[in-house]
Amino acid sequence: MAHSGYHARIGAAAQIPINDSTPIISFSPVVLPAPKRLFDLELRVTFPATGNDTLPILLLSHGQGASNYLSSLEGYAPLAEFYAAHGFAVLQPTHLRSGFLGGGLPWPQGDEMWWKGGAGDMAQILDSLDTIESTVPSLKGRLDHTKTSVVGHSAGSLTVYGLLGFSNTDPRDGSVYYQPDSRVKAGVILAGVGGSGGNLSENGKGMIPFYGADFSKMSTPALVVYGDDDASPHLTTRGADWHADPYHEAPGPKDLLTLFGAKHGLGGISGWDAENDLGVFAKSTI
Repeated sequence: MAHSGYHARIGAAAQIPINDSTPIISFSPVVLPAPKRLFDLELRVTFPATGNDTLPILLLSHGQGASNYLSSLEGYAPLAEFYAAHGFAVLQPTHLRSGFLGGGLPWPQGDEMWWKGGAGDMAQILDSLDTIESTVPSLKGRLDHTKTSVVGHSAGSLTVYGLLGFSNTDPRDGSVYYQPDSRVKAGVILAGVGGSGGNLSENGKGMIPFYGADFSKMSTPALVVYGDDDASPHLTTRGADWHADPYHEAPGPKDLLTLFGAKHGLGGISGWDAENDLGVFAKSTI
């Protein structure tokens, strides 16, 4: 029997065993003062409307792109609502690289696309859980501060990498970024950025000039998901399997899920009726 709330067109996926869904509450914006940031940090909180159990926290990091809303706290409703309906408190910020904030904000060398800021935003959110609970009606006392995971799509994978413990050596000056957060216990990487160096196309080296990834210390448990039709020649000289590099290059425990026929949007996870092939980098002007 198909689960409650399934869509008639998802076919056999309706038979995947999951717990029953529950009604949800979505509250936004929660605004956290961030005096060292160009803008205060805004986020959406989506969580089950009922129940007495404490809720594990899921941090959701959006991708990039030319969309006015999908790459922000206004996007990724298919993911946020599903996770919340099945027992998570989903906290999704708008990162500085979002087109929602105007796009093209001036960034310092080494932090192009504000790529370091994604993990920094999540760290501030985890530092502010008491404030978030006090701000959002019906949330007080319901967050389990000991159970935190992070999910990131495309450019949002850099947020996941940073929190889970990859290191990045900028090939231009040798500066090293390594700031794992032990509060994050697991991650999900959706159509993430793959290996650097010779794996990047010339265009890719220009788009992400800071990128020099080393996954060898990224030992936090993670699920890596990619579509086998997600070729990204604007970033890499390789095929779609480039997106699976974190699975192959990081120490376990890791799992890999390949979605056959899926493009960069993995069927449209960034928004209801969003394109399957929505390219976070491909449709960006950087």
